[in-house]
Amino acid sequence: MALTMLDKQAEKKDKSQWPADIAAEFERESKNPNPCVGNALLSENERTRVWIIRLAPGERIGFHRHVLDYFWTSVSGGRGRQHVHDGTTVEYTYQPGETRHESYGKGEFKVHDLENLGDREMVFMTVEFKDSANKPMALPAGVTPQSAAA
Repeated sequence: MALTMLDKQAEKKDKSQWPADIAAEFERESKNPNPCVGNALLSENERTRVWIIRLAPGERIGFHRHVLDYFWTSVSGGRGRQHVHDGTTVEYTYQPGETRHESYGKGEFKVHDLENLGDREMVFMTVEFKDSANKPMALPAGVTPQSAAA
């Protein structure tokens, strides 16, 4: 059976007020949803989008919105912090090869960021499935698969 984030225990979880810059960024995302669920789009076809997230120690990828069914795999392992749209802040440790599957019903979504709390690069691969309950959001101009640029 595929594991989801509901199966993962947060090492730290709280609902304290977010820093002002994080809260302001979250508000901006709510008015202009960000469909870029990684630093770079590696590949896209009629069925999938494949993304990579690479975060140096202390680096953060900003708020982005998941509306499609997807899975992620932690390539490197590491420790990260997320601010989630329900107001919680959570911290997790990820193991190399750890994979989680997520799915969303019509109108459902998740918005979060991710910060690398570790002392080495943290890498994730994410594969989104376009044939989901929600339609894929349009990508911003200039976001094209890196494989198309090669």
